[in-house]
Amino acid sequence: MAVAKKDQERVTYAWMYGAQARKDGKERGVPEYWQEFADAWLQGFDGVPIAGTGKAKPVSDQMEAEVDEAGVSKS
Repeated sequence: MAVAKKDQERVTYAWMYGAQARKDGKERGVPEYWQEFADAWLQGFDGVPIAGTGKAKPVSDQMEAEVDEAGVSKS
């Protein structure tokens, strides 16, 4: 099934926000804002790869530490 580019971007963002919610220790419930893309959000939360890419990998804790606020703020 073909998906419009704009919709595919939204699916990707929903997946990323779901994955981040899991890392932040939030509940599995889909926020109201993401209801239209609930499947993608839940797949991200559950760590399921984005359909069709096979390349999606979660951000490692090391990478997250490297780009935290202290890592990107000016001294």
